[in-house]
Formats: sequence, structure tokens, C-alpha cells
Amino acid sequence: MGDLRVVLIGGTSNVGKSAVAQVVADRLEFTCRSTDGLARHPGRPWRTPEWEVPTHVAEHYRTLTVEELVSSVLEHYERLWPRIEGLIAQHAHGQGGLVLEGSALWPTRVAALTVPHTAAVWLTAEDTVVRERVHGAGGYTRATAEERYLMDKFLARSARYQSLMRAEIAGLGLDPARVVDAGDGRSVEAVANAVLRISPRTP
Repeated sequence: MGDLRVVLIGGTSNVGKSAVAQVVADRLEFTCRSTDGLARHPGRPWRTPEWEVPTHVAEHYRTLTVEELVSSVLEHYERLWPRIEGLIAQHAHGQGGLVLEGSALWPTRVAALTVPHTAAVWLTAEDTVVRERVHGAGGYTRATAEERYLMDKFLARSARYQSLMRAEIAGLGLDPARVVDAGDGRSVEAVANAVLRISPRTP
């Protein structure tokens, strides 16, 4: 990937960004970070052994429409962008290699970056693939009706986000190779290989 210093991996929730980013970072010996670590928007609305859904998170998904949920998260990403841009610039100009993943890496903002030595890709997957992953993580078959409702709202938001993201990428005329299918039974390693084939922006 040439003189690469920053790899950006965008995509909707539960498309596999974190796992792929870690493999890419390990291979390049770069630091791996998530935009979620900079400032977190209401996250997943389902219980796990390590996570109880806070009341405000459940209320967020329960009361907002799908379009309101998408608007809310995009507004959050807009507020977060100056911090993301600063982090990218620091590493692009020599502060060690970075793999940064997150849904906050919206195509229009990434395309407007002027920093060198960066490569950006967006992972996608069919909505059925994302649904299976969320259902598995959230124990959908064992969940209460309320828990299923919240998971369904989260999935609807994720699907709408992905649809808008794909439209943005198409409208920008970006190289189709920058959109990598992370579903269809592809392994994390195979997706990471596709990411590593993307050429970085040069000075």
C-alpha cells in the first residue's frame, strides 16, 4: 500500500468493521482505534453478559422514528468530525500508523480530506447478514417482545444508514473498489486482504 500511514474503515453498525480493522492493524503494525472511543452515541439496545441497556438508550430507540434515529446519529457524527479529522491529520503527518474504523467516517467528509498517505474503504453487507449478526448477538429468539422491538429499530436504522451511505459513495463517483463486501460468507481475513489492496492518497 505504498507510503501508508492511515487506513479508514467506514460502514454501518455490525458490518464487521472492528474485526477487520484489527486484522489490518496487526498486519501493518499500526494502532487500531474506533470513532466510538472519541464520543459514543447511544449504542446497541440489547443485553449481553457484560452490558445492561441503560434506560436512556432504550428510550432513544423506543421513541424515535427510523428517520429521526438516522438524523440523530448523523448529527452526532457531524459534531464529532473535527476531532476525527484532527486525529487523522496527526497520524498522516507522522505520528505513527493508524487504522481508524467507525460509522462516523461518512463518505462526503472523508472524500474532502486533503491529508496524504491515507486510504479509505467502506464495508457493506446485505441487510440479512447484518440482521443475523444482531439477532445472534442479542439473543433475539430468547428476547422479550420489548427487546425484539428495540433490536428491530436498531436494524432499521442500520439499514437506512447503509442505503444513504451507498448513495453518497455513488454520488461522489468514488472508485467502486473502495466499497468492500463484508458479507456473503467472506472471512475477516479475506475482507482485510481487500482493504489492504486499496491505494493510499499521495501528497
